[in-house]
Amino acid sequence: MNTRRILGVVGLVALVVLGVYVAVEVAGSRYTFLGSVIEPAAPAQDFALPRADGNEYRLSERRGQVVVIFFGYTSCPDYCPTTMGELKLVAEQLGAEAAGVDFVFITVDPARDTPEVTQGFAGGFNPAFIGLSGSEEELASVWQAYFVYRARLGDGSDPGYLMDHTTRVIVVDKAGNFRMTFPYGIGPAAIESDLRYLLGEKE
Repeated sequence: MNTRRILGVVGLVALVVLGVYVAVEVAGSRYTFLGSVIEPAAPAQDFALPRADGNEYRLSERRGQVVVIFFGYTSCPDYCPTTMGELKLVAEQLGAEAAGVDFVFITVDPARDTPEVTQGFAGGFNPAFIGLSGSEEELASVWQAYFVYRARLGDGSDPGYLMDHTTRVIVVDKAGNFRMTFPYGIGPAAIESDLRYLLGEKE
């Protein structure tokens, strides 16, 4: 075998090895979400709800932002303060990147949670958090669109009644797609990791 042919074979082998290496590296660099991914991702249902300041929060106007939504109520003794506390930690860990995320708390108890009360609750965890309420009619379509279960417990005569409700956190990506959910108790580290990835995506 002459020298030129030997060099050609060596070069071919080197290209094959390089191709395998690149393929392995690319495969190894694929991000694996920790939350529950919605596949295929579908456009999130738009909604508009009143804010405490008299303005309106409309989802479709928040394109370019990652929107994290939690449905709960301000009198909740357990799931809501725990989840909101975790989202507070997520925002702190994201640092400056948190500006690219809307953390939104939507009530499932409009009888007690006015926009002012709801904002006070959400803002108590982080001043940038958004609290939304509205009438039963305004909220009903939002609960339905985001598969939110909610039910008043007891006979309804106790002003300190409890609500049973969905505890998952919902994420809408920068392109406005209903992208993923997080189960209760997943922890702030997992949420932070997935949000960092979504923040780095192109619309």
